[in-house]
Amino acid sequence: MNKLGPVRVGGQNPVRIMGIINTSPESFYKKSIKKGTQIYDAAQQIEQDGADFIDVGGMSTAPYLSTMISEKEESNRIIYAIKQIQKATNLPISVDTCRSAVASAALERGVDIINDISGLKYDKNMRSVMEKYQPSIVLCAYGRPKIKGNDVFQTRHLLRESLTIVKNSKISKSQIVLDPAIGFFRKTGKNPFFTKIKTDWLKRDLTILQNLSSLKLGLPILISVSNKSFIGKILNKDPPDRVFGSVAAEAIATLNGADIIRTHNVRETRDAISVAQKLSKQIRKGL
Repeated sequence: MNKLGPVRVGGQNPVRIMGIINTSPESFYKKSIKKGTQIYDAAQQIEQDGADFIDVGGMSTAPYLSTMISEKEESNRIIYAIKQIQKATNLPISVDTCRSAVASAALERGVDIINDISGLKYDKNMRSVMEKYQPSIVLCAYGRPKIKGNDVFQTRHLLRESLTIVKNSKISKSQIVLDPAIGFFRKTGKNPFFTKIKTDWLKRDLTILQNLSSLKLGLPILISVSNKSFIGKILNKDPPDRVFGSVAAEAIATLNGADIIRTHNVRETRDAISVAQKLSKQIRKGL
């Protein structure tokens, strides 16, 4: 039985929703940025809209932006946000960070989940922090692929590398969720938080979303496509106008095997995946 924080995920459990709160002014999606009491209000709204978790980030990691800030600044943003969220709701909190000092500060304050977009590869000290606190972990595919193969094969390889790190840190496999990192595979970038590839990034992201079940490696899988670049590329629309495209992609990801959807649009996503799950059951019965 797998859990993300206290919530059962994967298998026969319903698809779970992780609502996003950004505290970084550098974020690519300006509408999602919350400050001060906005964080409290956003947390309450996310709970009312039906989310199972809240994921909070203090530094944007979009590959095409120069968004690096100090660990101290990231920690300050995260700690303030955690306090506001904990006042507003009892939903489990996930912290989106790949830096050990930030993760440690968050875990000291009762956070349940660390969402590391580097799969524990960016900051070597993350391993000891994870071993000390034993949180649930979301591991994203990240790093320079060392083997040849198609996009699915290389993504599986990168995820396996992170699973090896976790195994050596003595963290239970039942506390792990995988993320194939939609939007983070690029030919070029302006920060360290992307995987450099020579092939077309749009084709890569679409291929991954079409083959989610092949990436599970026996673990639940989380998908984060909300307002991402591939939707903008398909629709030729900026982030504020990508809601319908995001919801469509999330519904398809659900049909293709996603266990958790991380989103900016909790209410719309909840409706979409509820219908997708119902249709999926009917399709299986029909077969």
